[in-house]
Amino acid sequence: MQENVFDTLKNRGYIAQITHEDEVRSLLASSRATFYIGFDPTADSLHVGHFIQMMVMAHLQRAGHRPIVLLGGGTGMVGDPSGRSDLRQVLHTDTIQNNVNRFREQMKILLDFSHDKAIMLDNAEWLLPLNYISFLRDIGSQFSVNRMLTAECFRQRLEKGLSFLEFNYMLMQAYDFLVLYQRYGCTLQLGGDDQWSNILAGVDLIRRKEQANAYGMTFQLLTTHTGTKMGKTAGGAVWLDPQKTSPFEFYQYWRNIDDADVIKCLKLLTFVPLDEINTYAELADEKINEAKKRLAIEVTRIVHGEAAAEDAYRQAKDLFEGKGRSEQMPTTELTSSDLADGIPLLDLLLKIGMIPSKGEGRRLIQQKGLTVNGRVVEDLNHRVTQADFEDSEAIIRKGKKTFYRLLLSSQMDGSN
Repeated sequence: MQENVFDTLKNRGYIAQITHEDEVRSLLASSRATFYIGFDPTADSLHVGHFIQMMVMAHLQRAGHRPIVLLGGGTGMVGDPSGRSDLRQVLHTDTIQNNVNRFREQMKILLDFSHDKAIMLDNAEWLLPLNYISFLRDIGSQFSVNRMLTAECFRQRLEKGLSFLEFNYMLMQAYDFLVLYQRYGCTLQLGGDDQWSNILAGVDLIRRKEQANAYGMTFQLLTTHTGTKMGKTAGGAVWLDPQKTSPFEFYQYWRNIDDADVIKCLKLLTFVPLDEINTYAELADEKINEAKKRLAIEVTRIVHGEAAAEDAYRQAKDLFEGKGRSEQMPTTELTSSDLADGIPLLDLLLKIGMIPSKGEGRRLIQQKGLTVNGRVVEDLNHRVTQADFEDSEAIIRKGKKTFYRLLLSSQMDGSN
């Protein structure tokens, strides 16, 4: 007998809170339930914090249920106060639309949108044309301000100031659920645990307006064993966009997570069967690295594809288990004429994307965190010349984990 996907989610550790456990378990045992998760387009790429939500949708779709991916072209203009201690930046409409378009493509990493197996919508479709007075009379009348102020997403903001703009967010998200119930028969809203108050508001609005049952379920946020949010590096978020976080950097992030987090991440971020994961859980000390390698290649394969995952794996193996060189390493080719007067190292690092700013580059050099072919760079004004190359190759290393290869071209540069 096939396992109820509800039990799959529970056994893998996704579920945090649920409005009606027995009813949701029964709903997910049915042939096809429609559910939704909302994503506000606050950046031009999804990041690993969104990845748990995408995995939940994938598990449910594989079990025969229909996801609705709701992109917040409307709610993104307001900003969700949940989990925030400050006011979100209000984005320009063109920026929001660009971000929505980027999200559309990234959602296809895990979800199949063919033949009505999944739906992708933008809540700008029904939120932007709303008549404010009509909305207040029809929807706002269903909410108690006193009750709203007890919600965690508002309580933590009251001391520093909660704008009326943000105060509307809960009504808008609840209205989304009502619209999706009316148009698509959607009876289940999912989200991160910071969305619990907003989800409850939607469940209650459907009960009041439609005299119907709807349900909500939240899942664990992606955190380390110490409770801090996972997915942050010195360079910022770990993005799903390969232009913002390269497949190698992505692979290395998972390869280097804390020993205490690897089993949890295997359960939440991969489709590796639980019996295999339990075998990895028995490993200790150096052997736990095998579990980390499995995690890194599986997550990278899902997000970036088989070829990119294999390249990242081989590059890491060459760099950290071999001689510090790899054919998969990001590479730039220079000619002797390029190096005739030398290239300022900081300019070069900025151009190839190894540093976000020259200030960061100077800090790295001062902390002896930059090497060229194994030699520590100490001169802030160092210029890259042919003397930095060995066998027409120069390997730049930033910190312990970031490498870049420069190749000296053998071409004649067109000179006589």
